[in-house]
Amino acid sequence: MDGFLNLNKPAGLTSHDCVAKLRRLLRLKRVGHAGTLDPAATGVLPIAIGKATRLLQFLRHDKAYRATLRLGICTTTDDLEGEILQTRSAAGLTLEDILSALATFKGTIQQIPPNYSAVQVQGQRLYDLARQGKEIAVEPRTVEVFQIDVLDWRSGEQAELDLAISCGPGTYIRAIARDLGQMLQTGGTLTTLLRTQSSGFLLKDSFTLEALDTQLQQAAFHPIPPEVAVAHLPILCLNAETARRWCCGQRIFWSDAPLSEIVRVHHESGQFLGISRAVAIETGFVLSPEMVFEPG
Repeated sequence: MDGFLNLNKPAGLTSHDCVAKLRRLLRLKRVGHAGTLDPAATGVLPIAIGKATRLLQFLRHDKAYRATLRLGICTTTDDLEGEILQTRSAAGLTLEDILSALATFKGTIQQIPPNYSAVQVQGQRLYDLARQGKEIAVEPRTVEVFQIDVLDWRSGEQAELDLAISCGPGTYIRAIARDLGQMLQTGGTLTTLLRTQSSGFLLKDSFTLEALDTQLQQAAFHPIPPEVAVAHLPILCLNAETARRWCCGQRIFWSDAPLSEIVRVHHESGQFLGISRAVAIETGFVLSPEMVFEPG
């Protein structure tokens, strides 16, 4: 069984927990995920099964979320899972204040990951260091926020803000909540997070662990074909002889410039063969196999 599964992750489970449960349900060892979600977060968690785990690195990296932020409170974890550090009144905030501050979060920005996160520093996870009481200076990281829109705004001593956010890889929504609160001088924390899109997988097409279990019992489960998950990559079709050589690990000369350095390779019959890197040479390009999925 090779392919992908669009899982709707429940609250309370880590991404690793979900993989462990899926290994038991599917009775497979080769199961992996793309784009870690915090335990409290819910929504789209792309899952690769069997040989498709080798395709995880080639998936799209963009993501989208619906988040609720609470202004007037700071916590150790930048969400409600942590201890409250400070409270301030947010009663004086207006929607105009919010919109003006949010504008600075759109585009390419510098962001410091939360102390309680899976980022590695000196070979250790930040959350392990934080639990040991160690304070580690973390370098800011460059991330990209494509769009950030206000869905709803509820004023009060602890005001709440619903946002729709689309962003690139490595973006922490908890950090946006924290930094927005600092900018507004009220403090801020994340209360709920729902991922609505990840690596091309959409929430409306996802299903739960319980639904998967039911499908498996009814022998009705069919994984998403591998080529669907990498459909964003330009395609190159090889004839039978060239496909055979490429699948055997040979580099194939290609006179025309491919549309991308990384391309998906198909047999002329339509069969998905794998992923190739296009390397420029003096007389054109060669297709170097990166991952052979199926023999030609």
